Amino acid sequence: MPMTDHTSEMDATTDYQAGFVAVIGRPNVGKSTIMNSLIGQKLSITSPKPQTTRHRIHGILTTDRFQVVFVDTPGMHLGGQKSINRYMNRAANSAFGDVDLVLFVVEAGRWTKEDQAVADKCRNLDVPVVILVNKVDKFKDKTELFPFLQKVGDQVAFEALIPISAYTKSGFEQVQAEILKHLPQQDAIFPEDYITDRSTRFLAAEIVREKLMRALGDEVPYGATVEIEQFAFNEEEGRWHINALILVERPGQKQIVIGKKGEQIKQMGIQARKDLMHLLDSRVHLELWVKVKENWSDDDRALASLGYTENP
Repeated sequence: MPMTDHTSEMDATTDYQAGFVAVIGRPNVGKSTIMNSLIGQKLSITSPKPQTTRHRIHGILTTDRFQVVFVDTPGMHLGGQKSINRYMNRAANSAFGDVDLVLFVVEAGRWTKEDQAVADKCRNLDVPVVILVNKVDKFKDKTELFPFLQKVGDQVAFEALIPISAYTKSGFEQVQAEILKHLPQQDAIFPEDYITDRSTRFLAAEIVREKLMRALGDEVPYGATVEIEQFAFNEEEGRWHINALILVERPGQKQIVIGKKGEQIKQMGIQARKDLMHLLDSRVHLELWVKVKENWSDDDRALASLGYTENP
């Protein structure tokens, strides 16, 4: 459930609370879904595939009592020696700096080497850690979770350990209460109308990439990225014109993205346009193109030109 008490007018008094909260964990534990739910709207893209999140993104929730700046990050992962893997791990590690609280997300009943690597980093932090055990809805008998919760609790010194379900939204009120215990008293960090530190153009590219992640098989999405070439509002037509270039690494991937008689890319375009209209609150004309750019994911210069930089 989204955090409540949305602001009408900011009242920056000494009682006001504001701070940064990092959401960390290995890939595919539900970090982005949790952040989206806590702020009450979709900012980070989601899919069932690991490593859907590639960038660090701030999701900002402002009420008349507090402002929480959530830092959503790529999952910390082992293996994967390409430049893009190193970039994602740097982006994930950057969340540890200058935050007031860390939400360490793990999956109920499953503890991996990647979870252990995140736990090891948490041991050296000077800020409080709250463990969120996600996907508890998979357990009908919650007593079966007790040994796992004990195991997780032994790995990290934590302020609270909260079983939650991003799917059913259970436990989120307790998460909110725990966050507010650790936010410092200070004025808002961002203006009250900000919901993210990322541009609308960036969010548009991510929406298109989400459709790729959801529609295609296991291999192609990891060899694909999206670049927005045109992003302009036509006053006469009263609609946005967006041209998105889907970059893949091999000709075979291009054919898969396009699909038989262009049906695959057409369906992805329909779904992306629907989300873009919601994002922009306006009519949208969207065109998708596919181009082969060999080895883009292991080329530091290519990554930088495509927006894979430490500072958004």
